[in-house]
Amino acid sequence: MNIKSIDLIPTAIDSSTGDVKFGPAEHNAWSVTEEAVSLVRQPLLPRTLKFASTPKDLEIDLTRSAVIVVDMQNDFCHKEGWFAQKGVSLRATRKPIPMLKKLLPVWRDAGGQVVWLNWGIRADRMNLSPTIHFKGKRTLAGVGYAERSAIDRGLSVVTGEWGAQVIEELKVESSDLAVDKHRLSGFWDNELDSILRMRGITTLLFVGINTDRCVFSTLQDAAFLGYDCILLKDACSTPSPAYVTRSILFIVEQLHGFVATAQSLITALRSPR
Repeated sequence: MNIKSIDLIPTAIDSSTGDVKFGPAEHNAWSVTEEAVSLVRQPLLPRTLKFASTPKDLEIDLTRSAVIVVDMQNDFCHKEGWFAQKGVSLRATRKPIPMLKKLLPVWRDAGGQVVWLNWGIRADRMNLSPTIHFKGKRTLAGVGYAERSAIDRGLSVVTGEWGAQVIEELKVESSDLAVDKHRLSGFWDNELDSILRMRGITTLLFVGINTDRCVFSTLQDAAFLGYDCILLKDACSTPSPAYVTRSILFIVEQLHGFVATAQSLITALRSPR
């Protein structure tokens, strides 16, 4: 089931009643007529999906779940991007692409929300600390945040620039949401938490790069904020040593949520419900 067009409010007309709707989502909107303003929200009816996981299977509510796609953008995944020009191998950063190409269409077809969470910083870097400035550049000759690489594809990871855009292999649909971040965590000093709460999202499924950096930092903060967190390990990757990923999977299962696979989710989504 696709998300209805009325989700694309703040102002929309309910075709069944003629009422004008004001709000961020169909289930979180006022209805306004000539006579009154109704503050009554329409309830979200649960649509459950059960899929295989360890040590126990997981059951989620599709109407309250979102897949968070972390940092699948040109500067990290394209051969002319910031990472590639720094000498970072793209084998790891591009590894999630085939699985995401399978997962995202069936997730959307089932009515699931997709959120693209990319690095997108200010061009003047005024809200980046000295630590972030240094870690992005590392050497005097290095190319840092909001600087230009030798193959000039614009300012690195700056909002609106080529490097901050989702790679062309992954299709962005009109029903998707996009949020920029300027820290490893996607919940720091931006609107991600507000957007998810306004849409009634309580369960987050994490995919993308890098497993031990932006994916884990965002998942950990999500858990601290009270979201249900699921890491889909076969749709994540990192150039870090394998033992680092094993540690992240252990910590997530031990403290922050669950580890499952995108393939098990795809199998469940394709099964008759």
